[in-house]
Amino acid sequence: MAKTKTTFYCQSCGSQFSKWQGQCTVCKEWNTIAEEVVEKQEKVIWKETTGSPTKRTTKPLKVSEIDLTTEYRFNTGDEEFNRVLGGGLVPGSLTLLGGEPGIGKSTLLLQIALNLPFKTLYVSGEESQKQIKMRSERMPSKLDNCLILTETKTQHIFKQIANIQPDVLVIDSIQTLHTDYIESSPGSISQIRECTSELIKFAKESNTPVLLIGHITKDGTIAGPKILEHMVDTVLQFEGDRNFVYRILRSHKNRFGSTAELGIYEMQYSGLRQVSNPSELLLSKKEEELSGTAIASTIEGIRPLMIEIQALVSTAVYGTPQRSATGYPVKRLNMLLAVLEKRAGFRLGSKDVFLNITGGISIDDPAIDLAVVCSILSSNEDIPLSKEICFAGEVGLAGEIRPVSRVEQRVQEAEKLGFSQVMISKYSKLSTDFKGMQLIKVSKIEEVVEYLFG
Repeated sequence: MAKTKTTFYCQSCGSQFSKWQGQCTVCKEWNTIAEEVVEKQEKVIWKETTGSPTKRTTKPLKVSEIDLTTEYRFNTGDEEFNRVLGGGLVPGSLTLLGGEPGIGKSTLLLQIALNLPFKTLYVSGEESQKQIKMRSERMPSKLDNCLILTETKTQHIFKQIANIQPDVLVIDSIQTLHTDYIESSPGSISQIRECTSELIKFAKESNTPVLLIGHITKDGTIAGPKILEHMVDTVLQFEGDRNFVYRILRSHKNRFGSTAELGIYEMQYSGLRQVSNPSELLLSKKEEELSGTAIASTIEGIRPLMIEIQALVSTAVYGTPQRSATGYPVKRLNMLLAVLEKRAGFRLGSKDVFLNITGGISIDDPAIDLAVVCSILSSNEDIPLSKEICFAGEVGLAGEIRPVSRVEQRVQEAEKLGFSQVMISKYSKLSTDFKGMQLIKVSKIEEVVEYLFG
């Protein structure tokens, strides 16, 4: 008979304690420590129960002996998903996809699973096979390589894996799984950690990529212990507003690629459509020029984007001026307003300022500072900016316009979308001569005001 041991876990951060206490000493949260019964017994490795041979060598090699030319990735058939992963699924990797309820996590992975040219096992603990069938009928798919399994017990899942031997495994979701080795409810700290550990062992020994769907808390973090994000190889976040059609896929952690990549999808009745040229969607198609609008050139990963920034400056009605920003840091907005008041002489301290980046995306690139400033000045003066001009520059505290990285890519993207003028820093270094573009080089905020508003 296995010996039973009682332990206490913090439901917020996953820290383990020998006895109950009111406050977690690690994350400082109150009333989050709960008792869980852990059954300590010898685990049976999935390989021993299934008899599946391992495909992975354990021979140690020198760094100089490691061959990088044999690296292989699974092409998912989704260019946006491949870009965020760094080129495709790496064999033996674990990818965790998180997002708000109803945002489209299951739709995204089911759509990818249906279009993979490899044998794929889609394990669902939240929907029945008939529900998945109804959803899959709306998605265009010419392949029939995806097998659907509705199961939550890991031991039963590994038995099916031994019979099917899939090339890719999808789990929806990790919070619904449970194992016999832990005596606690599904979704608890110990169950999530133990089930993930078993999946990692399977992925590494069989060289099979595993995709996990994870729930998030009200704070926007992945539900479960923080160690879950450390255990997996890639953490993806599916963002967006359910009231809008656009969804954004970001990489928060990636051991096999960059974390700066961005994928954009459009939610339709037939599933998620890839947006290959997001700049055209992030720019409004308007016939007349409106004040308070400026176009900024930004870069996400290796992809340059043109985004539209809208600003509204009005007199404070309630006496206390408001500062609100959607998709842009409010602290940086306050800094730019202070620069305008100190260096350019604009009295904005008694006015409300609202800022919005269209498309529902969030940008932290300092290169859009110049466009933010110009949109605020345009709204304050009620003078529309030209449709032919875009901006790429960082604004310093002294009012200087600082150069930004990869400015040539930004200018090329602006030229491709039909812009004829780009305002950049005077100190930007360009190795290419752009004959079809007018480069407006400025060094101070005063020069910007003089050029745009006379």
